[in-house]
Amino acid sequence: MPDISQLLKDYLDYLEIEKNRSPRTRENYERYLKTFFASEKIRGLSDLTLESVKNFRLFLARQKHIKKISQTYYIIALRNFLRFLSKKDYDTVAPDKIELPKIPQRQIEMIEFPDLERLLAAPKSDSLRGLRDKAILEMLFSTGLRLSELCGLDRYLDFNRGEITVRGKGEKLRLVFVSDTAKAAIKAYLAKRGDTLNDLFVSLNKKGEVIGRITPRAVQRLVNFYARKAGITRRLTPHGLRHLFATDLLMNGADLRSVQELLGHASVSTTQI
Repeated sequence: MPDISQLLKDYLDYLEIEKNRSPRTRENYERYLKTFFASEKIRGLSDLTLESVKNFRLFLARQKHIKKISQTYYIIALRNFLRFLSKKDYDTVAPDKIELPKIPQRQIEMIEFPDLERLLAAPKSDSLRGLRDKAILEMLFSTGLRLSELCGLDRYLDFNRGEITVRGKGEKLRLVFVSDTAKAAIKAYLAKRGDTLNDLFVSLNKKGEVIGRITPRAVQRLVNFYARKAGITRRLTPHGLRHLFATDLLMNGADLRSVQELLGHASVSTTQI
């Protein structure tokens, strides 16, 4: 009987090779499951019981730094791992015996379009940082890109056609349309760049020097900064701009199926506004 480390490796390989999951998904699942193994001293399948799962859920609930939604991710990873083991005919806990915690429906605070106009106009500097920030905000609203998709864009895309291909969740490719305003903002930003990095959006040090690809965390801070600067009191996130993009399309006559495709959702139910 393989030990738990070997079973975990087999499962992670299965995720990558057979399920075509991204490296990030693999890393997250590895972290979630290793936390469970360490917390409950799981060395082999005989240690993996309903009681150990119950104790782990209590452990998660007592970790103040782990949000409720994140606790659910740990349990989802564990259930999927058990499903894999069952598929391989290992005698272990049935995944269906582990109920997922109920997740409260996410509430997105929407801003009005006058607020959006002030937000997009907030970066006023002609510095590289100001031009980059302007381009990021324009791209977030005009394309509906996920934060990870925006940060993963490469510099040498052909923006002149007004459309780009992005790789979204599950490594699926989709076409994204770029507005004239966003194209102009990117053109001005790239004209100011003096480096040759392949990354489209880059992080800058205090001197304004390029230090590498921008991170989702940095974009989140950027959006928060300009929201405050624009006098927006509601909590605004990059996901909120993506939601506003979808709302704008629907209000202007787009059908739900088309918006689903532009957002890269696998199901129309995910797109419901």
